[in-house]
Amino acid sequence: MGRHYASKIRFSLSIAAIALAIPSVATADDAGQTAGAAAGFEKAAICASCHGPFGISPVPTYPNIAGQNPLYIEYALRRYRSGERGGDQAGMMYTVTQALSDNDIADLAVYYAGLPATR
Repeated sequence: MGRHYASKIRFSLSIAAIALAIPSVATADDAGQTAGAAAGFEKAAICASCHGPFGISPVPTYPNIAGQNPLYIEYALRRYRSGERGGDQAGMMYTVTQALSDNDIADLAVYYAGLPATR
């Protein structure tokens, strides 16, 4: 009976340790996203000229990017930068994205994803 009781205690302590670790991981991730969004805001000035100051374009030719999936934004920007993405605005987007690092792209993606999709 002693070994069974010790096993239960070890199991309970393991579960408690995991449960305590989960919020700290989420907090670290949230802090990283907040920092990324702040950095993205600083880098978004060039985007605002076409996509609007809050990612809602005043011109129908340019897509709204506020509230967009961050993985999609990263994917699209990387493909524009590499020249792999086509479309009406590909030439302009290629030029704009040449100055962006991978970190810049990630920061912009987090920033625009965090904005409301409508204003």
